[in-house]
This record gives sequence, structure tokens and C-alpha cells, in this order.
Amino acid sequence: MAGPPELTDEQRRQALAKAAEARRVRAEIKEELKSGSLDLAGLLERADGDLVVARMKVLSVLESLPRLGKVKSRRAMEEIGISEKRRLRGLGSQQRAELLARFG
Repeated sequence: MAGPPELTDEQRRQALAKAAEARRVRAEIKEELKSGSLDLAGLLERADGDLVVARMKVLSVLESLPRLGKVKSRRAMEEIGISEKRRLRGLGSQQRAELLARFG
């Protein structure tokens, strides 16, 4: 059974810095969604080219949209047929279209 990879202190620091940067970017995106300066269509377009954005969970993105909380987000995802664990890069074209029709 293989354990976690052995990392040098420098590699560990680099990995921690990379993870912190990804969290900061995701937090900024959620704030932009809440304020209305970024819409769902723009976010999905950005996810095509940015791996950090593509790794965001759909549920957390929907919960960040104005006037959409946890209950409405989960209900919409269930109606569309999107798993709560799905990330933006894992959305199919019909799922994207349905999300944009509802919230875009």
C-alpha cells in the first residue's frame, strides 16, 4: 500500500503556497458572483481555460449566486440531474445549457 509521496521541505512549501493561491482565487470568484460583477456564463467560459476555476464545485458556485441559497441550489441541481460532488469541468453540455437557462 502506497502512502503519500515523500516531499522535501521546499516541495511542501510550494504545494502549500499553490493550494493557498487556489483558495484565494476561488474566494475572489465567489465574491464576484455575489456582487454581480461576474455572471454564470462568464464563469463557465473562464472554467474552460483556468484549471483552478474548473475545479470549483457546482454547488458552491450556485450557492454564491445572488438570491440563491443552499436549498434552492440543491433543488435545482437535483432537477437538472447534477451530482452534488460535480465540479465545473465535469458538466456536460446539456447540464451547462440548463444551468445557463435557469441562472444565466
